[in-house]
Amino acid sequence: MIGEADQELASPGDGAYWSIETKDLVLRLGSSASGLAASEAASRLVKFGRNTPASTSSASALAVFARQFRSPLVLILIFAAGVSAFVGEGQEAAIIGAIVLASCVLSFTQEYGASRATEALKQRISRKAIVLRDGTECSVAAGDIVPGDVIRLSAGNLIPADGIILEARDFNVSEAVLTGETFPVVKAPGRSAPDASLTLRNNAVFTGTSVRSGTATVLAAATGARTEFASIAAALERTVPETGFARGIRQFGYLMTEIMLAIVILVFFANLMLHRPLIESLLFSLALAVGLTPELLPAIISVTLARGARAMAANGVIVRRLDAIENLGSMDLLCTDKTGTLTEGVVRLDAGLDADGNASSDILLWARLNATLQTGLTNPLDEAIASAPGEGASLAAFTKVDEIPYDFIRKRLSVVVGTKDAQDLLITKGAVQNVLETCSFVRTAKGQAPLDETHRAAIDEKFRSWSAQGYRVLGLATRRFESRKTFSRKDEIDLTFAGFLLFLDPPKDGVRETLAALARRGVAVKVISGDNRYVVTHLAQAIGLRADRIMTGEDLSKLTKSALFAAVQHTDLFVEIDPNQKERIIQALRSRGHVVGYLGDGINDAPALHEADIGISVDSAVDVAREAADIILLKPDLGVLVRGVDDGRKTYANTMKYISITTSANFGNMTSMAVASLFLPFLPLLAAQILLNNFLSDVPSLAIATDNVDADQLRRPHHWDIRFVRRFMVSFGLVSSLFDFATFAFLLFFAHATAAAFQTGWFVESLLTELAIVLIVRTHRAFWTSRPSPLLAWLTLGIGIVAIMIPYLPFAALFGFVPLPLPVLAGLVAITTLYLLASELTKRWFFDHQSGRSHRSKAGRFAAARTVARPMHAQRTAHE
Repeated sequence: MIGEADQELASPGDGAYWSIETKDLVLRLGSSASGLAASEAASRLVKFGRNTPASTSSASALAVFARQFRSPLVLILIFAAGVSAFVGEGQEAAIIGAIVLASCVLSFTQEYGASRATEALKQRISRKAIVLRDGTECSVAAGDIVPGDVIRLSAGNLIPADGIILEARDFNVSEAVLTGETFPVVKAPGRSAPDASLTLRNNAVFTGTSVRSGTATVLAAATGARTEFASIAAALERTVPETGFARGIRQFGYLMTEIMLAIVILVFFANLMLHRPLIESLLFSLALAVGLTPELLPAIISVTLARGARAMAANGVIVRRLDAIENLGSMDLLCTDKTGTLTEGVVRLDAGLDADGNASSDILLWARLNATLQTGLTNPLDEAIASAPGEGASLAAFTKVDEIPYDFIRKRLSVVVGTKDAQDLLITKGAVQNVLETCSFVRTAKGQAPLDETHRAAIDEKFRSWSAQGYRVLGLATRRFESRKTFSRKDEIDLTFAGFLLFLDPPKDGVRETLAALARRGVAVKVISGDNRYVVTHLAQAIGLRADRIMTGEDLSKLTKSALFAAVQHTDLFVEIDPNQKERIIQALRSRGHVVGYLGDGINDAPALHEADIGISVDSAVDVAREAADIILLKPDLGVLVRGVDDGRKTYANTMKYISITTSANFGNMTSMAVASLFLPFLPLLAAQILLNNFLSDVPSLAIATDNVDADQLRRPHHWDIRFVRRFMVSFGLVSSLFDFATFAFLLFFAHATAAAFQTGWFVESLLTELAIVLIVRTHRAFWTSRPSPLLAWLTLGIGIVAIMIPYLPFAALFGFVPLPLPVLAGLVAITTLYLLASELTKRWFFDHQSGRSHRSKAGRFAAARTVARPMHAQRTAHE
């Protein structure tokens, strides 16, 4: 029955399930109010497939391997091999083909391994949903939901399937992802017209939208590729802003492409003018292009990022978007709420007090009823109330009548219970000020009294006093009604303020030291909290943050965009903040030039998580926050984040090492070769020799992801700077070319080398210098004081030995190599040693000069920021 029914529903002609009577749709889907049997759900999962918009599995191994051959450089080399074969140079073609294949296999193994590791990490944070199976609520992976499942939804959930509403209570859904509509839509059971547009189907919910408030029970009607989300998934996919590092890599690619084209075209036509053979000139020029290009850079980046993600996962940080790792390393400002990150996050109910501040069992009883009978958003305060010691038996005297769920506008939650005296008792709990605005009376030791200004002032004084001691304070109010079945927000009026609930969430052990560790790494921390100023100030003082630079949500609402831009730099605590103000704060901080991380786990944190350079959430966060985040902490601990920052900076540093290697010896050698080809009566290296040199020099680079990173490179955030890359390339490229020309002179004038001996000698020297530079540029310190990883060291040493042995191996003649006399070989080793020392001296000069340049640049930016901020501050003063 279900197979036929669902096929009808999934067909274009009969897809309007929202127009079908609820009971009829339940029957057609072969379901019931108690959901599906587990065995039936399993068989439907096999039949209909996983509940994903499309195949989200990563590309197959064959597809990844084929992608390696789409590179323009690889296609150029394949073309070159084809040309060689066509003109009868079969051996040349075979050598080029073998090197191309070896390079592609090398790149494939790295990229495919990285993608597999990333997918495995993502599986650790797959989304869950609450469904009814065999009449019992259970948590299943969202991807395992099938048509006919009955799903429970509450505030903060991402809706996992398209379906209709069976039951709902103050149910508001944000459908902006599908419709672009900013405001939440009220949803309720019923029927919609068959031709109703998406925005008018008020009885239906859709995959990818999110619950803003209330609760509902939903019958899944369409899953996977049959959902509305899947039909327009390509258009809906969030465009992730390009990271600074990715933008820098792109700029670097453009730079190298421009240099490559200029040199290759010049060399090709110059060789033709010198009457060199056309095919030989073409192959030489194309080989130069490959030698100048960092063709392994994509694979190196993938491997380094994947390794960084694995290291972070081992430390309790799951990366959802690999590009975010560099942003985490570049982060210089972290914005966070206090609960669970700066505090223990294990909230304890410390006291239930009446309006006069005395212990009250009635307050504790009413609070327990409110917390245990509500079915909306789970929160630590209700869990603290439910787990507090008390008389559980007394709850049996009450029956739940109705509830008015919590939302972020009212900031309160009401539950209605039936009592023995045939009256209903409405119990409202929430933020003190939000509860007070519903009250007309106050319950005192002398009985009920009007809530006048005197009583309000007394309540406010108690609230401030307890908050200043670090307590989270909620208010509680009640009202009796004649018995009836349903209640609404309109009934939250003329309540009697009954008392207070005091919660304690002490600072987390070691958080002061963790904040100091972040500060040593150049990461400042700002608190953005909805809590009142007194609680946040008390916490800041306890953990060592500045507590004298505060901005309230009310103050912020009065500031213009430019005034906020000026004010955020000098504010450390943002308190009493409304959820929609968080995004404004993050935006203003980013506009100041900061790389901002935002740590949030609530329903309304998603916009701020999207706005931040690096969105961070926790594994226990609501669905919408987890989906908006770039990085997930498996536990809400800033100590975990400190290690994540270090891993991010290690990833950045190791990626930059490969770029440094490429822009130093490689660039210098290829430039020297291009110049030499214009003056020598023969080519300085044959095409196959260039490709072999390029391949062998890349092998140690594959171990860069495993390399050690010096502690001084972890002390501050790093940002991509294309000007730095240009200066580095020119400085070290010139040194490399200088020693290349020294090698030419040695081979021509001292060794009196033939063409083959010259090519062999310079092959050995250029490969040795490319290997030596790996050890130099991998550290800012003296290279002998910084130990490389064992894999990098052994690969570099191994390829160095191969470089010296190649002229004497049996296959050397295939590449045009000849054995070198030992004095010539010794001379080449001596030149390489001198090059190593010269590069070390150049490195010291370069980084000393770079350090002074950075300080001047930072001072200039600071002065510019002050110049901009001054008129903004004046504007703010006038505004206020």
